[in-house]
Amino acid sequence: MPAQPSGPSAAGPALPVVGGKRSSYRERVADALRAALVTGELRPGEVYSAPALATRFGVSATPVREAMLDLAKEGLVDAVPNKGFRVTEVSERQLDEYTHVRALIEIPTTVALAGAAPRDALEALRPAAREIVTAAAAGDLIAYVEADTRFHLGLLALSGNAHLVDVVADLRGRSRLYGLTALVEAGRLTASAQEHLDLLDALVAHDGPAVHAVMTRHLGHVRGQWAAQG
Repeated sequence: MPAQPSGPSAAGPALPVVGGKRSSYRERVADALRAALVTGELRPGEVYSAPALATRFGVSATPVREAMLDLAKEGLVDAVPNKGFRVTEVSERQLDEYTHVRALIEIPTTVALAGAAPRDALEALRPAAREIVTAAAAGDLIAYVEADTRFHLGLLALSGNAHLVDVVADLRGRSRLYGLTALVEAGRLTASAQEHLDLLDALVAHDGPAVHAVMTRHLGHVRGQWAAQG
């Protein structure tokens, strides 16, 4: 991303609007913006205008502006009068705390699904897991994060606890994975992506210990993925 505060560089990668089951551009753009924040496509301290971002989405500025206002309510960006929106800073300590809370919630919840989730419900998540692998192989970080979010929140939804899903969704939106680019360059992101398929296989096999091991390793990788914040 550029150093200029007025908006993203024309040479930068376009921000995709990924479908899923969203009903409006506003929601879809908000999802893509969250992914862009997580991957570092939108950098802390930078100010981005809604029209500049809208050009990258191929939509009008209105849904982008509305989506950014939603993100401002979540504390992910701050409105800058007459300029746009500034991406908020996130400290290393905050990132550590987010991962700690996620581990406390996600590991035991996912392990419990090994003996409780219907096989067909688990298999319904396999296309998303494969999409994560495909995005990793292509080096499409925003698509990777969006598919990863759909997979994990969809998995947690099988617990039947909607509030738990909302809490994890908020924590994921606040996280930063600036090291993903380095993993792509080193050819290591695809191996990390494969863990989603390994997790599904362990869940389908009702192998609780294997699920625990995969989830623990996976969240450990998440912490390492924001080590490089250049």
